[in-house]
Amino acid sequence: MPEMGAKIKVLIVDDSAVVRQSLAEILNTDPEIEVMGVAADPYYAASKIAHEVPDVITLDIEMPRMDGLTFLRKIMTQHPIPVVIISSLTEKGTETGIRALEYGAVEIITKPKLGTKEFIEESRIRICDAVKAAASAKLLRKKATITPRAMEVKPKLSADAIMPKSSASDSMIKTTEKVIVVGASTGGTEALRIFLEELPADCPGIVIVQHMPEQFTRSFADRLDQLCKISVKEAANNDTVIRGRALIAPGNHHLILKRSGARYYVEINDGPLVNRHRPSVDVLFRSTAKFAGKNAVGVIMTGMGDDGARGLLELKEAGAQTIAQDEKSCIVFGMPKEAIKLNAADYIIPLDGIAQKVLKLQY
Repeated sequence: MPEMGAKIKVLIVDDSAVVRQSLAEILNTDPEIEVMGVAADPYYAASKIAHEVPDVITLDIEMPRMDGLTFLRKIMTQHPIPVVIISSLTEKGTETGIRALEYGAVEIITKPKLGTKEFIEESRIRICDAVKAAASAKLLRKKATITPRAMEVKPKLSADAIMPKSSASDSMIKTTEKVIVVGASTGGTEALRIFLEELPADCPGIVIVQHMPEQFTRSFADRLDQLCKISVKEAANNDTVIRGRALIAPGNHHLILKRSGARYYVEINDGPLVNRHRPSVDVLFRSTAKFAGKNAVGVIMTGMGDDGARGLLELKEAGAQTIAQDEKSCIVFGMPKEAIKLNAADYIIPLDGIAQKVLKLQY
């Protein structure tokens, strides 16, 4: 953890010289980040760590001599350091990336590649934000002591960029159908597992935004589907929200809740980054306030930044019950903290108590 005002020192570990150079150039554009070194494999990385311990490590998964998962396990058991996994979008890579999160990696993002100016800028935002989130994350008994400042980039868009704010009449059509909406970011993969494993097979339908790259959300949903009593799947356009099932927003797509009569369904949207994210929690929460209102329960979990804070307030104002994860159980107490500041949370609850509270509010 860097001292107050000090730059975040990053060690880049990747066997590709091109990727190492690209990441170093991206990270060095941020005034709060300093690349302290690069390493072509975990053995070189270990020798660098022996001389100077970084605040954050960016780590590739598939490397020569020692794979990234083995190195990650050694780090987390011997000398925990926040790790951001930077992986390719391959089927094997996504499955291994999910396992890396289970082993203790803080964030997972996709490798930068050539594209449009807008794509490159979005990649820069995601990579730098992931490193900052990792630097402020709690590992084991370690607690964040600084709150990273936002990068100076183009103005941050709100949910207005995707859909207008709801009017009082939008959610007034009578229905008895209930829906649970959840937003999470850094640390959210583990938080969501704990939350969803506690829910019974007949619980109300659930819609989730977890900040995660494209394709990784499918592997994440498949993994949760194996662990939970409810079914879990990556959301597809027009999927119906039904009891006993959770839908997770696909990476790089906003997820909007809509309603036709008494039926809730979801719509995939490819709009711009909202609160520096796509998918955005604010977008999901605003649509839920508009189409579900008092029939919803909104939950905001661990994560950096303020995505979802204003949306949770809109849910509360529409008559929904709202919950924020408490500081002690958060990996990063950013999103819940901002929601609490807005007085958007009716309840502030430890992670292991959220599932039971949601069920009490819904029945």
